[in-house]
Amino acid sequence: MKSSESKTLVGGERGLMSIGALAERFGLATHVLRHWEAMGLLAPARDAAGRRRYRTADLTRVAVILRGKEAGLSLDTIRALVATADAGQRRNILCEEADALRSRIAAAQASLELVECALDCAQEDFTRCAHFRQVVRDRVGTEAVVHTPL
Repeated sequence: MKSSESKTLVGGERGLMSIGALAERFGLATHVLRHWEAMGLLAPARDAAGRRRYRTADLTRVAVILRGKEAGLSLDTIRALVATADAGQRRNILCEEADALRSRIAAAQASLELVECALDCAQEDFTRCAHFRQVVRDRVGTEAVVHTPL
C-alpha cells in the first residue's frame, strides 16, 4: 500500500483498503470492483475526499462473489443470494441454479455424444455414415430428400 493510502479513516477505523489495494489482493482490475458496486454487490465506505475504502466485510464479500462466479453463478444471482438473510430463499435460488446447471450439463453431454459418434464412425467422412444420414433425415422430416453438402 502506498504511504499516501492511510490504513486509518477519520474516526480511528483501522484496516481499510483502497480500491487499488483490494483489486490487487484478488487479482482484479479496479473497474471490476466499480462495476460490482454499481450492481449493488459492494458498498464501500468513503473517506473525507470521497475515495472508496474497503473494510474486512468487503474483502469477505469479494471472496463470496468470486466463489459464486467460479460456481457459474451470474452476478444477478449472486446479488440475490447476498441480498437476503432468508436461508430458505437462498436455498430456493440455489435449487433453481442447480436445475439450470443440470440442463446445461445434459445439453453438453448430448453434444459430446454427437461429436463422439461422428468420430467413431467407420466411414472416413462421417457425412457418408448411414447413422448420421438417418439422424439428419429424422431432423428434416421423413418426406424430405436429404442432401449433405458438408
